Amino acid sequence: MSNQNRQNIGEALLLGCDESAMTLVDGIPVHQDIVAPLGALKAEAAKAGFDLRVLSGFRSFDRQLAIWNAKAAGQRALLNDAGQVLDWASLSESELIAAILRWSALPGASRHHWGSDIDVYDAAAVPADYRVQLTPAEVADNGVFGPFHIWLDGEFAAGRGCDFFRPYNEDRGGIAPERWHLSYAPLAADCDWALRSDVIQEALAKREDLCLKDAILRELPTIYRRYVAVPASCYPPVFAQALLGEEVL
Repeated sequence: MSNQNRQNIGEALLLGCDESAMTLVDGIPVHQDIVAPLGALKAEAAKAGFDLRVLSGFRSFDRQLAIWNAKAAGQRALLNDAGQVLDWASLSESELIAAILRWSALPGASRHHWGSDIDVYDAAAVPADYRVQLTPAEVADNGVFGPFHIWLDGEFAAGRGCDFFRPYNEDRGGIAPERWHLSYAPLAADCDWALRSDVIQEALAKREDLCLKDAILRELPTIYRRYVAVPASCYPPVFAQALLGEEVL
């Protein structure tokens, strides 16, 4: 990662408003920079008996906004950590924001905006008509995709994984753990470095169609620290050094 590369990351890409670098893998839009390493990871998975497929990749600001607003308005279910539906009407604004952010990113702050991040599953583990839910139960060690994720655990622990990693590998009190969510470090680190709280604030301040806008803007510094920023320690070591300010050429 270099300072020059960082400067080439435009705000439109960071915020999910630029699809020009996206291409399709498994019929899903992803950033063109991840196509080759993703193909390599797919090939390694195939050698181990898994069929790595992408379920979700690039997601635009407008798509994330629609998800957010539907949850904020009680039109989509809000779940607690046990998967139980919360009583939308009983939640304060702050509680509602926290409940949404546990499972869904704030518009403008989703790593899926960058095209660097993907949700994956093992197509070889399920019938063709299986509807993948991406639930904790599916990806648990004894779940239908458990063997696949155990294999990924081993790849990442051994320093392999084609520069992919899990940004939500554990519960840090913000976004719930997502074992299915992989991030391509070379691109994501540049975006992570560039996406500051003030960039998100400026973008959201312009949106009159954002539900809970005033409360979000009041709480944004806390939201950024708790739900947006990913610790450098989650990255493969070389990219962690860059995020911490030690430039890697």
